[in-house]
Amino acid sequence: MTFSAVIVAAGSGTRAGPGQAKQWRVLAGKTVLRWSAEALLAGGAQKLVIVADPEARPQLDEALDGLAGWTTTAGGATRALSVQAGLAALADRAADEPVLIHDAARPFLGAATIVSVLKALDDADGAIPALPVADTLKSGALDSSVVTKPRNDLWRAQTPQAFRRDRLLAAYAAWTGPDEPTDDGQVVERHGGRVVVVPGDPMLMKLTYPEDFAMAETLAGRARITRMGQGFDAHRWGPGESVWLCGVEIAHDETLIGHSDADAGLHALTDAILGAIGEGDIGDHFPPTDPQWKGAASDKFLIHAANLVRQRGGSLVNVDVTLICERPKIKPHRAAMRERLAQILDLPLDRVSVKATTTEGMGFTGRGEGLAAQAIAVVETPA
Repeated sequence: MTFSAVIVAAGSGTRAGPGQAKQWRVLAGKTVLRWSAEALLAGGAQKLVIVADPEARPQLDEALDGLAGWTTTAGGATRALSVQAGLAALADRAADEPVLIHDAARPFLGAATIVSVLKALDDADGAIPALPVADTLKSGALDSSVVTKPRNDLWRAQTPQAFRRDRLLAAYAAWTGPDEPTDDGQVVERHGGRVVVVPGDPMLMKLTYPEDFAMAETLAGRARITRMGQGFDAHRWGPGESVWLCGVEIAHDETLIGHSDADAGLHALTDAILGAIGEGDIGDHFPPTDPQWKGAASDKFLIHAANLVRQRGGSLVNVDVTLICERPKIKPHRAAMRERLAQILDLPLDRVSVKATTTEGMGFTGRGEGLAAQAIAVVETPA
């Protein structure tokens, strides 16, 4: 079933404590907003509208850098107005197309929830994921006498909530009264629509208070997997006056021969990162037969691989490069190499390792015919 989606992300989130609004805060390596955007796009959203404060456009662009398939529109003074702005931005879609309305503050959206709410629209005007209330309910002011309330048939509503777009628009147009709706299901209910509940997901917690973020970090770790990739590269020596290794130029009486700048360290590390995410090798992305890469700086290849990780919602954990050669001496340049790799990959220095060894005169490196490099990269990606 084709559908569109709206993420409401225009609020300031004052209850979340000091700092940026919660949708722009980083959770396990990516912004809270990006978690939901990636989930909805991966779930099949044909068009995704992010409703946000226009003044937050720089944060929005940074949060969704490299992610395609979304657009944005300005939010309103209330959540209800922001939802209506998002629906208006879908005017180019079919009137009766299903639309999912989701709160940016619920980052851990799973594919099963998307499927459930969409399927429920077959015989309902709206569908809401919800969890049954398990706690005993009490009514009364703090530090005063309370009364126990029945919890039978009570549910904790979540998002995304699903509706036909024209049905939700009509319900909002008919809404009257001074009170603001707390969710979209309430609007359709008051308009006479049939809204059904589907099983919710305990992972779909809403980030509201500062302590919620600590819990979310723990949950995010469970929702991510660690991947490891290894890379190897070798180049032969030829006439020259310097050599590039791990992004640093070293004066030498020979150079490494290759189609690009032949930086074996960067090539091995690029392959390691590509391998960790199952994206083939450097030759698949930058064929040596393509003249545009002749003499190219190899940091372009490494940046490309790192961006592929980020586009998947992943993050680099650490990298380790070993250079295998008799000469030049690597130790005097190790610090500069680590700093350059940390800069390219935007990693703390203590997550970058560069080492060197010899083969004690054995093999092609021992005979001085060439230089080799091997690398390992560890990344985390959504499960």
